[in-house]
Amino acid sequence: MNSTFIKLIMFLALFNSLFQIKGQATSNIYQFTATSIDGKSIDFKSFEGHKILIVNTASKCGFTPQFKDLQAIYDLYKEKGIIIIGFPTNDFANQDPEDNKGINEFCQRNYGVSFLMMEKINVKGENKHPIFNWLGSKSENGVSNARVKWNFQKFLINEKGEFVKSINPWIKPKSKKIINWLNS
Repeated sequence: MNSTFIKLIMFLALFNSLFQIKGQATSNIYQFTATSIDGKSIDFKSFEGHKILIVNTASKCGFTPQFKDLQAIYDLYKEKGIIIIGFPTNDFANQDPEDNKGINEFCQRNYGVSFLMMEKINVKGENKHPIFNWLGSKSENGVSNARVKWNFQKFLINEKGEFVKSINPWIKPKSKKIINWLNS
């Protein structure tokens, strides 16, 4: 091989590694599809141009009352195009043991949830849903590693489908941090 060609390959390899070190996202959230709690396939491309607040939820958690604030935010901001998506999970202390139908009934009956709820998934472990792989991995989202700590962790996605940040479960949905982001 000629030395110029070898230098070019080395340069490209170095450029690629630098590109990854800077935390550039390899994709955005629009590459994903997921299944809603009522069994419909949801293509995240349909959310282009909208801010998205993703939350992993549970029906029997100390943070479960956050559904009330999530619904209030949705009611206030849905006309502005804000999308809220709940992903039920039973990954933490068996706090959402119901099936999709039971979870959906619980959310509607107790909190009047009308924002998008997805089918129950895993947010950690070997069977982690691909969206949560993306949300939790800096090499995929380009911003940070965001291990899901517990139920009701929040993930902010901007209008370009880019990961912005993760908000800890104990931070309430109506916190200044989230409201300021929604209004920005």
